[in-house]
Amino acid sequence: MKATINKIGFILLAMGFSLALSAQQMEVSGTVYNSSDKQPLIGVSVTEKGRQGYGVVTDVNGKYRIRTTKGKTLVFSYLGMVSKELKVSAETLDVYLDENKAELEEVVVVGYGTQKKSTVTGAVTSIDIADLRKHKVIVAEADNTLAGNISGLVYAQEESAEEYGSFKENRFQSATDQPLSTFSLDVDAASYGNIRRIINQGQMPRKDAVRVEEMINYFSYNYPKPKGEHPVNIVTETSACPWNAKHKLFRIGVKAKEIESGKLPASNFVFLIDVSGSMFSANKLPLVKSSLKLLVNNLRDKDRVSIVVYAGAAGEVLPSTTGADKQKIIDALEALQAGGSTAGGAGIALAYKIAEKNFVKGGNNRVILCSDGDFNVGVSSTEGLESLIETKRKSGIFLTVLGYGMGNYKDNKLQVLAQKGNGNHAYIDNIQEANKMLVNEFGGTMYAVAKDVKIQVEFNPAFVGAYRLVGYETRLLNKEDFNDDSKDAGELGAGHTVTVLYEIVPVGVESPVGSVDKLKYQTNTASAANPVLFRSNELLTVKLRYKNTDDDKSRKMEIPVLDNAFKLAPSKDFSFAAAVAMFGQLLRDSDFKGDATYDKVIECARKGLDDDANGYRHEFIRLADAVKQLTIDN
Repeated sequence: MKATINKIGFILLAMGFSLALSAQQMEVSGTVYNSSDKQPLIGVSVTEKGRQGYGVVTDVNGKYRIRTTKGKTLVFSYLGMVSKELKVSAETLDVYLDENKAELEEVVVVGYGTQKKSTVTGAVTSIDIADLRKHKVIVAEADNTLAGNISGLVYAQEESAEEYGSFKENRFQSATDQPLSTFSLDVDAASYGNIRRIINQGQMPRKDAVRVEEMINYFSYNYPKPKGEHPVNIVTETSACPWNAKHKLFRIGVKAKEIESGKLPASNFVFLIDVSGSMFSANKLPLVKSSLKLLVNNLRDKDRVSIVVYAGAAGEVLPSTTGADKQKIIDALEALQAGGSTAGGAGIALAYKIAEKNFVKGGNNRVILCSDGDFNVGVSSTEGLESLIETKRKSGIFLTVLGYGMGNYKDNKLQVLAQKGNGNHAYIDNIQEANKMLVNEFGGTMYAVAKDVKIQVEFNPAFVGAYRLVGYETRLLNKEDFNDDSKDAGELGAGHTVTVLYEIVPVGVESPVGSVDKLKYQTNTASAANPVLFRSNELLTVKLRYKNTDDDKSRKMEIPVLDNAFKLAPSKDFSFAAAVAMFGQLLRDSDFKGDATYDKVIECARKGLDDDANGYRHEFIRLADAVKQLTIDN
């Protein structure tokens, strides 16, 4: 009997102890803010100190929610901010992070990038990061303290090692002589993220870094979803051109069908990560790890991940692993270190081989390349990479290219890989951008609903004297390519929106197209005086071709646009897209910027703010205002 009582007492004691423990368990939630402007921070890492691999990130409103134990310490960390540790004492915990006035120890700042001071001159102490914005080029500051006491500034001029593909801006075409405009749809957004990084450093981007269509398509637009048999929908709008009052601006909007994340087919991802010496800095490999962890945290059990790395050689560091084993994938990422030369071509070949080995029929098979593009061993030229990737795109494996870093960033090489390899291209300059691309826009970035998407517009010379495609210079196709299914074109991801702008010169307005001598051997019968042209009241016709992701035969969509479809009051999306186009043309110092100004950009963008839940459009206005101030200073 006594033994029974003791046993019951022990059980009750254990139950009480268990209840006491569970009472200490709690769910803590709150918001993380930037202490300087009281704005919420997206993508802040919130972890429990001493509990490896356990944590969450703040959402688009800066909010977080984590299960922990009373008395434990939560660590709040974010690139560019001072990390903060707080002991858990209540269920609500709001946090304010201070900007990190990081001292640049032993660093030389050269143009757009940085390099070790030891490669240029003698010893260096430190300089406040805020001072960098006051100078175009600062190489070193000797014997300096943050309080002042400057003795001996050393300046140097060195060409930035960043590389961009050059292209000639689209010019006006005569609707009589060149009635067809044909190009591959482009959903890349890398240019906007990259120039934002450059502008935030107090610099003006190079002209070739500015691809206007990528800037426009960084933003999502409120286009109606497809309802019929096609996975895409087309909308159009015509209004006044804000940078040339005599011209019209015509917009094509394309919307891909949306698929809930949980209903997406199983994914077979291969993370292809550059771990060469050029990826050492904090905004490269460490940011790659943080970015991919966001993606890993959203994997489902049926998804799989392999990891391939390359430096002097390429190798597989993680065989195909189920999304149920997230910790194993994260541990493999955390173990990566940078060092060595860059055999990018070998890494690409191995990544595709592993993707093919683990191919999921009817699934989402994709290589995700993370690099600064600085390939220097093996296949490394843009031509060689183009040839390599073209042989891989027929495998049914898609490609996402994520660019990182500065100073030696090779945008030209990464763009070629994305354009020639059934891929898309984004630039990740901070954890918020990683969260946008890999979490908020996961379907659009990581799952294609249509491939080889092409657009061809036919203009009616009865109403259109001349036209100019705004951007898409690197995506132009021959008119015959539109009906040629062997010609590669862009992919369209789930839920993606794509915007195209044409500047139109109406008949009767002075044409910017130069004149040529009268032809000697043929007569141009398609002149505006030909009465056949006036039998139609159509301004133009938009045609779109696409292939389903598992098909090699294209399908065509076609919609006419009437000349009387002109809107005096454009939609908010139209105004905002026009503002971004103006901004890009000003940054490029375009021959066709007309009377555009940064004030007009800001005014037009404000008309297009609409419901800006994520704050991307407001950020654009701040960016345009920053450039306005830079140009005033100069």
